[in-house]
Amino acid sequence: MKDQKILFFDIDGTLLTAPPFSVPASAKLALKKAREQGHLLFVNSGRTLGMISPLIRELDFDGYVCGCGSQIYMHGQLLFSSTVPHELCRKTIAVLRECRVAAFFEQPSGILYDGDSPVSCMDVEHLKDRVKAVDLCRFPRRQAESFTFDKFLAFLQEDTLEEKFRAFCEEHFRYFDHGRRIWEVTQKSCSKATGMEFLLKKLDIPLENSYAFGDSTNDLPMLEYAGHSIAMGNSMEEILPCCSYQTTDVDQDGIYNAMLHFGLIG
Repeated sequence: MKDQKILFFDIDGTLLTAPPFSVPASAKLALKKAREQGHLLFVNSGRTLGMISPLIRELDFDGYVCGCGSQIYMHGQLLFSSTVPHELCRKTIAVLRECRVAAFFEQPSGILYDGDSPVSCMDVEHLKDRVKAVDLCRFPRRQAESFTFDKFLAFLQEDTLEEKFRAFCEEHFRYFDHGRRIWEVTQKSCSKATGMEFLLKKLDIPLENSYAFGDSTNDLPMLEYAGHSIAMGNSMEEILPCCSYQTTDVDQDGIYNAMLHFGLIG
């Protein structure tokens, strides 16, 4: 539909406040009003589907662009899926071990970790305590010879061979430096922008009718691609030059104020 608007939202720092996590009442109201106006609402997240919080799922989105564009869902149907080939997954694990980088690996259904990694990392240990993570080293033979993951989060250590690891990522992946020596590593062929492009083409919605809401550097692909890009008040400074508008913080009615600014709700 040429006159229909489509809105894409990051999760952390955009829809969810800082811990203890919540969705502000004003954001819930804005989403409800936007839906009543006939706009389509999508989450566009680095998280894979299994890591989407129940706080987000209960908001009745039309769909989800997950794993930085590696899976796209609409009204409960999987429309697109891409994964890292098995051989590259195995090579990645070997390079992580050699370069002394801790990591966890994301699939649509859950999280994998390397139980034989020579690196101990509290971030990975804490995640294993919170979610049902699976040790990929304990797979039965058939699964060990075929497993894949869609993206991974890397935790660089003081003794990490950083330049070697960086060169490997630049050759095979796309990565986002989140600070504190944490890298989000994604497929080269997928991004939050390719997820948007897929849906715009499928739904026949022009680019100028698309709106992206984000706060961090891994949102840059969608913010640069969107017809209208909104930075939250609590955003990283690096994204501001790529945005057409900066709203207030997520917990200061940021979503509601941005929708009012663009006339998406009344």
